Amino acid sequence: MLLNKHWLTEICEECGSAFSMRMIKKLHEEQTKYQKIEIYDTASYGKVMLIDDFVMLTDADNFIYHEMMTHPILFSHPFPERVLIVGGGDCGSLCEVLKHHMVATVWQVEIDERVTRLSEQYFPKLCESNQDDRVHFYFEDGIEWVKQAESSSIDIIIIDSTDPIGAAKGLYSDKFYQDCLRVLTDGGLLVHQSESPLFHRQSIIRPMRSAMQKSGFYDCRTFYFPLCTYPSGWWSATMSRKNAPISFARANAATKKSFTTMYYNAEIHQACMATPEFLKDH
Repeated sequence: MLLNKHWLTEICEECGSAFSMRMIKKLHEEQTKYQKIEIYDTASYGKVMLIDDFVMLTDADNFIYHEMMTHPILFSHPFPERVLIVGGGDCGSLCEVLKHHMVATVWQVEIDERVTRLSEQYFPKLCESNQDDRVHFYFEDGIEWVKQAESSSIDIIIIDSTDPIGAAKGLYSDKFYQDCLRVLTDGGLLVHQSESPLFHRQSIIRPMRSAMQKSGFYDCRTFYFPLCTYPSGWWSATMSRKNAPISFARANAATKKSFTTMYYNAEIHQACMATPEFLKDH
C-alpha cells in the first residue's frame, strides 16, 4: 500500500496492477493479534477498510460483494434454515443472510473480533442486524470450529475470507473442505470467494475447484460479478453442493423476493452463472 498526501494506492504485485482512491484522512489504524486494520475516509468511495494493506470493503461497492456471496447460494437451496458464515467479520454478508425469513439460525465464526467491533463503529449499516436473535457469534478459528461441529447439522456454509495468506490459508485446503462436507446436510451448499477470474484462474480458482471435487462434493460452479475496488475489477465465488447438482432451486422466490437489494435479482443470478469461453476449461 502506498500513501501520499492525497492518494491511497493498493498495489497488486502478482497482477502487475494498482488501484488508487483519493484520500481525505485516516480514521483508524491498529495491529491486532492477527493482522493490521486501517480505516480511511475517501472522496469517491466513502469509508474504506484495509487489512494488511489490502482493500477489504468500501462504502461504495460492498453491497455487490455481500449480496453475491449470499443470495445466489441461499436461493439455490430449497429450504435454507441453518447457515454458517466463516469469516465475514464486517457483518455485511450476515446482514444479507438475515433477510431470508426461512433462515432460523446463523453462526458467524470470525477469528478477529476487532474486525467486527470496528465495523460496528465505522460501517454501522452493515451491522444493523447484529442483534437479531437468530445470530450466534464466535470469535475463534473457523477451521477448528468446523472440525468440532456436528455432522449433517448445517444447510449452507459461506466462507467470506481474506486472501489465502496467513491465518486464512487453511480455509482453502482439502482438509477444511472435507470437514465442511461432513457438517453439511444432504444437498447442502458451500460458497467461497475465489478472487479474480483474470488474475487468479490458475493460482486460486482451479485449485479451489479441484480441492472441492477431491473432498467429495458432487457439483461445483464458479460465478462472476463486478467489484471495482478489487484487483481487475472483476471477482468470482465458487459454489459446491453435497450429493446433488447445483440448481436455481427457488427461482420463483428470487423473482418475487420480499426484501430489497441493490445489485442481486433473479436475472443477475442466472447471468452470473454463465461461464466465459476462456474460463470453460478450468
